This record gives sequence, structure tokens and C-alpha cells, in this order.
Amino acid sequence: MSGPPIPEGITGKELPKPVLDELSTLPAGLATLLAQHLVAAGQLLDEDPEQAFAHASVARQRAPRLASTREAAGLAAYAAGKYAEAMPELRAATRMTGSPALLPVIADVERALGRPEKALEIAASAEAGRLDADGKIEMRLVAAGARRDLGQLDAAVLTLQVPEVRRSARLAYAFADALLAAGRRDEALAEFTRAAALDKEGETDADERVAELEGVVFVDAYDADDSDADDSDADDSDADDSDADDSDADDQPVSAPVVEPSSVEEQVAEEQAVEEQVADEQATEQPVAAEAVLSGVDADHPFAEPADAAEPDRAPSGTERRTGVVAPLFVPPVD
Repeated sequence: MSGPPIPEGITGKELPKPVLDELSTLPAGLATLLAQHLVAAGQLLDEDPEQAFAHASVARQRAPRLASTREAAGLAAYAAGKYAEAMPELRAATRMTGSPALLPVIADVERALGRPEKALEIAASAEAGRLDADGKIEMRLVAAGARRDLGQLDAAVLTLQVPEVRRSARLAYAFADALLAAGRRDEALAEFTRAAALDKEGETDADERVAELEGVVFVDAYDADDSDADDSDADDSDADDSDADDSDADDQPVSAPVVEPSSVEEQVAEEQAVEEQVADEQATEQPVAAEAVLSGVDADHPFAEPADAAEPDRAPSGTERRTGVVAPLFVPPVD
């Protein structure tokens, strides 16, 4: 299998040393070729998942006994929406490495395959307890999404109600979205505001969600001018018939509310002291309950809604698929 051409400039040496060491067990020429395919897969993962999957598939077929090739194939299939193909590769890579790092992705694949209960089982497993801090946050995002899949909206909120929500833009965004789905609009607005202030990299559309909830309408001035020009002839023809009151009304300026970026940060700063005090109190009370929400689907759990609860009007965004959980081994580190 020749596979897709290697993009110009890729040597294969961009891979992390542990992956290069694993590839060194292969014949030199093959090791170099597969390294190039893995680098290409990592670089194309977001912009062209199908092409990334094609590159990763070459590496997986030529060296199926290496954990890095199985992980690459699994993550590329996941990115391309090929969930049934992703699952065996991700599980194989997890068995081969003994690391729990891919468990949030595996749980998210279970959601994509229509098995949210399995996702919750993974989230509550002993293996998931070995995840690092970032991995545990990602697992919470997946677990909350699984709760929403089941219509358990209050349980989804509780799953995300942890102190880390004050520091993670993605977690704050997911928490806000869960609150909104549960009908808690004012709290959702506060959390979207927090997420917008935390999101320095533009990972979310939190600022747009804030504007949406505040009823802000953005008007394109150029479009407005064009519209006025198109209507000017009609306005002139009716001018003689207009009343004085109408003329006065036309003279009134029209303005739209504007949300200044600084106001968002100021609002967050003003609320920070109170929020930290509340979060600290919750931290001593909520973890046990929150962990219980992660543990399977328990119809008797006080925070769980019935499985036939109404679905949210808006699809989950922030806990939806493609959590972006793991920095895969085959993706070159960013300088």
C-alpha cells in the first residue's frame, strides 16, 4: 500500500523521541516512511481528517504491532467521524501502552455509537481514576455529554460543578451550556461570561453566546446604508403624505447595545471573590455527589432525571463529540 503522498518538508524526525524509538525497531527505510505518514496525519488531523486517516492507515497496516500506529489510526478515525473503526484501534493502543490517556476519547466514541451508558461506565472506572488533571477534566466533559444524551440535564450540570470551572474556558463553557439546557438562564449567562473572559485562545464562541443571551443585535453599517439608499426613492415619493409626528420619529437615532470586551472582564473580576467563596464551600460538599453522577446510570440517584426526560432544545456544544481530549503521540510538539 503506497498511500497518499507525503507533504513537502516532512522528514519524520518531527516526532517525539518515544515514537521514534518505537519505530526504530523497524527496517530503516520503513521506519522513515511511517514516521513521515504519522507526522502528516498529525498535521492534517484538524484541517483534513479524511486525509489524516489515510496517512495513519498506511502506518497502521505496515506496523500494526506498534502502539503509536494504532493510536494514530484510532484518533484519525475519530476525527473523521469513523467511530466504529476508531474503537478497536483506540482500545488496542490502550492495551499496548497500559496508559489511561485515551479513555476520554474511547468514552466519547461510545457516545457517538449511541451508548452513553457505556461512556458513564468508563468515566467511573478505576482506570479513569488514573488520568492526570487535564484528562479528568476531559472525562467530565464526556460524562456530562452522556448525561445530556440520556436527558439527565440536572445530573449533567452537577457533573461539571467543580472548582476547575473557574480556570478552564472549555469547562466553564460546557457548564454554562449545561445550565442553559437545564433552564437556568441567568446562571448560564454568568458562566458564559466567565468562559469568555477565560478564553484567550478563541477555543469557544462564549462571547457570541453572551451576546445572544443579552439580546444584542449586531448590525452591519454598510448593509444598513445600502438599504437606506435603495429605499430613498420610495421614501421621497411618500414624503408629502407623511405626518409631522412621523417626521419626528424618523429623526430619532437608532442604536444597538454594545458589549465592550472590558466590561466582561470587569464583571468577572467583581464576582470573583464571591464565586471563589461559594466554590470553596461547594468543593467540600460536591465532590462525593459529583463522582456519584459519574458512576453509571442510576435511576434512583437523587440528581438523575428519568431516562425519558425531554431533550434539550439546543444540541450540546462544548460537551459534544470531538472533545479534543488527548495530545496524541504522533502529533509533533508545538514550539
